[in-house]
Amino acid sequence: MAERVRLVADEHIPRAVSDGLRRRGIDIVTCHEIGMRGAPDRDHLVHAQTAGRAILTRDADFLRLHAEGREHAGIIYCPKDVNVGRMIRGVMLLCELLSPCDMRGHVEFLPGV
Repeated sequence: MAERVRLVADEHIPRAVSDGLRRRGIDIVTCHEIGMRGAPDRDHLVHAQTAGRAILTRDADFLRLHAEGREHAGIIYCPKDVNVGRMIRGVMLLCELLSPCDMRGHVEFLPGV
């Protein structure tokens, strides 16, 4: 089996999403679990890249960092109007279709309502 995308959920992602993804076999940690709650977004990006994890976020500041050319292991951006179930299904699909190499330096947008 090919290597799967691993994730880190930032502070804006509901706990129900990370719990639901874990139950479905996705390797995800939260910023709370890794001691980065309240850290600047740039630090989150560096930490996630070092750990080889794409960031799952609802924070548009990560899109700005990407546009500035910051290196990262991938960003999955989800608008605030997407509910928990839809977010889980969208992330699951991305993790099935894309590899960590596909995600590197790339932004994926989950569709809004």
